[in-house]
This record gives sequence, structure tokens and C-alpha cells, in this order.
Amino acid sequence: MGPVLTPLAYIAQRWTPSPRTLRRAALSAVVMSVFIIVTGGAVRLTGSGLGCDTWPKCTDDSLIVTPEQGYRGAIEFGNRMLTYVLSAAVGARSTKPWRRNLTRWAWAQFWIVMSNAVIGGITVWMGLNPWTVAGHFIAANSLLTVAVITWHRAGEGDTAPRPRVPRPVRKLSWAITVTSGLLIVLGTTVTGAGKHAGDSSDVPRMPWDWTDAAHVHAIAAWVVCALALAMWLVLRVVDAPDDTRARARDLLIVLLAQGGIGYVQYFTGVPELLVAVHMLGSSLMWVAVLRLALSLRERPVPAPEIPAQADSALAAA
Repeated sequence: MGPVLTPLAYIAQRWTPSPRTLRRAALSAVVMSVFIIVTGGAVRLTGSGLGCDTWPKCTDDSLIVTPEQGYRGAIEFGNRMLTYVLSAAVGARSTKPWRRNLTRWAWAQFWIVMSNAVIGGITVWMGLNPWTVAGHFIAANSLLTVAVITWHRAGEGDTAPRPRVPRPVRKLSWAITVTSGLLIVLGTTVTGAGKHAGDSSDVPRMPWDWTDAAHVHAIAAWVVCALALAMWLVLRVVDAPDDTRARARDLLIVLLAQGGIGYVQYFTGVPELLVAVHMLGSSLMWVAVLRLALSLRERPVPAPEIPAQADSALAAA
């Protein structure tokens, strides 16, 4: 009698995804990660943060949402259910030959999802404390980071990476990545002190004026825009590959749109709809930043050996 197989090992024995299927599975994890962030924002913006007032159950007596909790309970419970994303892990484990590094990235998504579920539960237990809400959002962006890297790696080989642009350009990319990450963190200080607390009850806010936090956030955004513009110009000077220059262009477009939305929402009293769009823009900006950074090096996929060439080599031997 053979060893007992895990569910993923059992699937891997009976299904081998094509490289295109694997990449689509990884892309689906990216899309779901963005969706989780946006629906998490919807929970807060609709005052549904305590729609399910306990965790891991939705109420003390029910594992799932009840009709008495209304649409707020449905929104909060629906966001919880969106955290179970395993498509990339299943695809990576089933591919042949097995790619250990890629599987590790895919499994990292699963463990981040599980940890973020715990953070979400702690957030509910603490009555939507803004610091835990911020941690929940940052953890969701960590999931998005790993999902994008997995998606990118699914289209690469497993050889050592080699640079496609000079080292100073890669350093500039690191500066963009770090300042963009700081921009996202500063965004949580705006929402943590702002008017959208996540529930209709008296939820504590971060101890500063949200408009001051918004000004600091805007300064960081201008720094990111300046660095992104510099990157776009530098890539043209060093004659970088077309796809890398396209990634820099995409980042500039997203930043301009995101900045415009940010200023409009600030001067119109931060309406819920624009805040939700701004959260979507934040996710798209981070995806663009990561794709630009990842495009600066490559891991070529080895060309498959043509049978006729292999036969000729054997005959010559």
C-alpha cells in the first residue's frame, strides 16, 4: 500500500497544467488579491466592519451570516469568504517538471491569507481598532505582492536572473518600490484618522488630524511621481527593452490617474465611492511598481529540445 497523498499531490498525479494554464491560475490569484483589498474597503465604507460581530463565527450562535444582520453582515461575511484563494498553489504543485521555487511562492500566498484571516479576526475582536485595520490592509498588500511575483515567475525559467538594464537604473527601481510602499503605509494613516471608521458605532480613530496626514501622503505621492518620471526618461536614454519601457509608462499613467482621484476626493469631502476607487488605484499602482521592478531582470525559459535534433545528436555519437 502506497503512502497517503495530500490533496494537492493527488491532483498533481492526475493533472498537468500547460504553462499558459499555470500563468492564468497565477493571474487569477492577483485579480482575487486586488478584489480582496477593494471588498475590504467596501466593508469599511459601508459601515459593515462589525456586520459579523465575532470571529471565526459570524455571530455567537451562527457560523454564517443571518438574515437579522442585513446587508452589512452579508458584506462582511462575503469578504471573509474571498480570502480562500488556492488556484496558484494547485497549479504550481501540479506542473511538470515540478518547480520547487515557484511552488513556495504559491504556498506563501496561502499562509499570508491564513495570517490575514487571523488579523481580521483580531480586528473584529478589538472593535475595529484603526491600528489593526491598518495592519489588515498592509497584510492584504503583502498577499498582492507575493501573487504578482508568482504570476511573473510563472512565465520565467528557473535559471539565475540576469540584468536587463544598468545597475543605477535598478537602484532607481528600488527607490520607487520603497517610496511606493511608504506611500501605501501613509495612506493608512489618512484612513485611520478619517471619517470612514468602518462601523456606525463609536470607533476610535488615530490621534491626529486626517487632513494633516493627507498632506504628508500627498508629498510622498509627488516623490513617487518624480521618481517614476525619472525612470521613464532614463529607460529611454539607456535603450531599455520595449516591455520595460512599457511598464514605466503604465506606472506613470496609473500614478496620474490615482493622484487626480486623490485630490478630487479630498476637495469633495472624501465620498465613499471615490475612496473605493482610490483603493483600487492603490492596488493597481502597487502592481505596476512590482511589474516594473521585475521587468529589469530576466530568467529565460530554456527552449524545448526538438526531437529531430536529439536523434541527429545520438546518431552522430
